[in-house]
Amino acid sequence: MKKIVMGGLIAATAVAQNASAVDFKAGDWTVGVGGIVNAYYTQVSCSGDAVGGLALATKGLGCGGQDDRSTIGNGLLPNGLVTSASSRIGGYDVKALIGMYNATATDSAISQNSGIDVRQAYFTFGNAEMGTIKLGRDNGLFGAAAIFGDMTLIGAGAPTQATQRGRVTLGHIGAGYSYVGYYGQIAYSSPKTSGVGVDVALVSPVTDTPILTPSLYSTKTSPQLQGQLTWSAGGAKAWLGAKTQKFESATAGVNDFTMSAVEVGASYNEGALGLLVNVQGGKGLGVLSDADQGETTARNYFVQGTYKATEKLKVGLGYGISKNSDNTAGTGGLKSNANVTLGAYYALNSVITLVGEVGQTRSKGFNGGEARMNGAALGGIIFF
Repeated sequence: MKKIVMGGLIAATAVAQNASAVDFKAGDWTVGVGGIVNAYYTQVSCSGDAVGGLALATKGLGCGGQDDRSTIGNGLLPNGLVTSASSRIGGYDVKALIGMYNATATDSAISQNSGIDVRQAYFTFGNAEMGTIKLGRDNGLFGAAAIFGDMTLIGAGAPTQATQRGRVTLGHIGAGYSYVGYYGQIAYSSPKTSGVGVDVALVSPVTDTPILTPSLYSTKTSPQLQGQLTWSAGGAKAWLGAKTQKFESATAGVNDFTMSAVEVGASYNEGALGLLVNVQGGKGLGVLSDADQGETTARNYFVQGTYKATEKLKVGLGYGISKNSDNTAGTGGLKSNANVTLGAYYALNSVITLVGEVGQTRSKGFNGGEARMNGAALGGIIFF
């Protein structure tokens, strides 16, 4: 099995918005510096049958090739340093942002840990009348509401060992929702009217990244398109999204196809209670990235409930499942990945949250086989 290279496979984060950044004035500009650091002890145990494809609960992926394994590394978020500069110039609100990210755990105590993921590098301009235009690299629209609303964003979720060493855990990526992805893009966000907003993005097209097998498709002149309609009022939010891209064959005997996917979801937060539900479906959704299973049609379901037991302690339960509709060649025989996570999140102070989670990931094959990964995570995260 190939070594998994999770180049873009880190969960999205709104560090620039959530971190308690240090701001200072420099002429007409407000310059901000902030970031995030986290570490979790994770312990996993894998059992059951061999399941093909991107089966997240198997010994190969879930436990990194072992029956049992432990790691002290990042959770769903990497470590990050985010810098930004904003101003009001010529009637426009302008902003530029660069976010650089790095992993905690590696398989070596002496090798340089110098891999830097410049996941965000963009600028925006706009005002209350025209909305906002964004140019550069940032997270996509499709799947953003699900992953940003996932309680395991500040924890670990599925502590998949094949990705945590050198990168991050998966939360409910591939077992509840598709990864939000980071793309070069030109995007527009409309002003909100009666709580309704529209976001559209022209996205640089991406190739398939099947991880376990060679790439089958290339990108040429057709960009990816993403769009989202949102509504909010009080503690309630709802969203409807879609994305599409043509994948052109680079392999003899493989046909071109067009990825087409839709998403609908809602969340509600009132007092101590928080609820979230999200559904995705379409062709080419993939498990971990766009079209990593080729033109396979899939459906993703994610539900979550949280309760703030005290002023500092929040507990929650989340369940997600990603199901392939047909046993196409791209699935490798994988029928579904599912994950359930029970978590407790304790706010030590305004910047540090201590986290404890337990959960189980299950992968099923079209042949009836089933693999299980039991996992636990304990650690913490700081936003500064």
